[in-house]
Amino acid sequence: MALIQTALIWVVYAVVVALLALIASVFVYVYQSARERSIAITIVSIFTLTSLLATILLLPVDVALVSSTTSSKHGVRKDWASQQAVDDIVKQLQIVYYLLYSLDALLCLVVVPFTYFLYEEYDDVDAEEGQQTFGKRFWGAFKYTIGFILFVVIIFLVGFFVPRTKNNTDRHLDYDYFKHLLDDENKGERALTFAIGLLTTIGTLIYILYTSAGLALLPVAFIKSAPSVSAPSLSASTSQQLEHNRERQRQLEGRNTGRDEGLPAKDRRELDALIREERTLVRRERLAAEASGENSGWLMKTWIKIEAIFRPLKLIGGLLIMLIVIVVWVSMLLTGIDKAKNSICKSHCGFVLGHINIFNPVNWILVKSAKVFPIDYVIFLVLVLLFFFGSVVGIGTLGIRFLWLQIFQIRKGRTSPQALLMATVMLTLIVFALNYSLAMMVAPQYAHYGPQTYCNHPPRHAGEQPDCSNHPNHVIACTEDANTPQARNVCTPTVISTFLDRVTVNFNFFGVIDFWAQFAFLGVFLIVFVTSLFRTPKLNEYQLDQDAEEDEEEGLLASTGRRFGATWQDITGRAPKTQASQPRYDGEE
Repeated sequence: MALIQTALIWVVYAVVVALLALIASVFVYVYQSARERSIAITIVSIFTLTSLLATILLLPVDVALVSSTTSSKHGVRKDWASQQAVDDIVKQLQIVYYLLYSLDALLCLVVVPFTYFLYEEYDDVDAEEGQQTFGKRFWGAFKYTIGFILFVVIIFLVGFFVPRTKNNTDRHLDYDYFKHLLDDENKGERALTFAIGLLTTIGTLIYILYTSAGLALLPVAFIKSAPSVSAPSLSASTSQQLEHNRERQRQLEGRNTGRDEGLPAKDRRELDALIREERTLVRRERLAAEASGENSGWLMKTWIKIEAIFRPLKLIGGLLIMLIVIVVWVSMLLTGIDKAKNSICKSHCGFVLGHINIFNPVNWILVKSAKVFPIDYVIFLVLVLLFFFGSVVGIGTLGIRFLWLQIFQIRKGRTSPQALLMATVMLTLIVFALNYSLAMMVAPQYAHYGPQTYCNHPPRHAGEQPDCSNHPNHVIACTEDANTPQARNVCTPTVISTFLDRVTVNFNFFGVIDFWAQFAFLGVFLIVFVTSLFRTPKLNEYQLDQDAEEDEEEGLLASTGRRFGATWQDITGRAPKTQASQPRYDGEE
């Protein structure tokens, strides 16, 4: 029975990883520029995003496996759950975690930078002339990547020798849980712990700026989304502007008819400006017509009508997301206050909480649902995707910046390969920070012990398990500060909570920074959220015109209407009749 249960938990995880690979593929496909696609960059980005999401979504599997060894109703271990069996489960999870964390660090610090430099080394002219081989590109990219490899080596060397809280005299660290964190670690684990702690702290800085802003904007974007190019107001205003433009051109041309010397310089400049504006307005009018389904087949028109019918669901979805985000924000705030006030060792251990003192709604929901796997997995998956897409929205809104200078833009269908790799690195660092935030702030009890309980009642005979059948009030939830023999014999902390607590206890400067940074996250979220509620979104017509001009020059119209229309035309074998807008030249009526 135990083997079947364990196998089913890992099968669910495999299905989730496959789903994550699909989500990562869709994300990369939707955001990368169609005219600059690179197979290497696409594969690396998808694999990296899948790996980092698989790492954070191993937590429910961790909770399910360690919790499967106990009976939460009676507070005792199951008959098959010997100490050896429990140790085997923990060892399996440790191996998977160390592999995933090492892979994430390697991808973030070595593979992605190498892919970036490999793409930059490519030169079209030299490649066509045969002067640039793959070996030269590889060596050129590797030379720039050596600096990142040295950085990784330095991090691990520092992790071997940096002082830790080994000799901390705080009396609260006498608990068995903290002794386990301080003593049960070899030098290799210590180096990896330091490296992940450093990456988590760096990622927290990005997490504060991008994830908080994106999470605040995500529900508001659903509720108060700006109208697209198919909005009737845009179509009507564009037609009116185009009519005024052409009328003014006729006036200028009519006023100067018959003049041998031609148009005056002032009128010539105005006419040239009007012609350029006319081309822009014609492009905008065409895009508005395409988006509204004009000159399209019945399939596209039906799709547009279905979108209009289900548009209220977008509002409902936005309100639901807003409710979830607010509950998560409140849960993080309550846990932060609880840790700041009631942490058993404060800054000496990175504000580790002995037990929950203030009710946390998200933590309570996850602990209760964890009794019936995989309900908690579904809820946790929704939370992770919410934070992930919030981070994507934040990166897309703010762009990739150095201080106040914008380096790259992240936009659907127009993200350059370099920007996509930079965004992948940022998302990797954000997920490191998110792992800490979810386990330590959003749902600390769930992440540490899940639904595990222990029977705090003396056993009848020595060597037997205690019996709380007649004493249900003696069944107590497992916590970090539970120091009784009954708790030690039953409670098994999750591998991820042990790993993160080891970071904050052994290197408490990481724990202090990461903890207080959560309040900065909450503050930035609140400011952006309140501001977005009172700020009306506007359509960026300049960006729209730029996109339309790029599409026209490339001969690739990226609108959904064109793609659906082209597909339907291929199926029917008929091309719809369209009215082409002819450009006007000087002197034409």
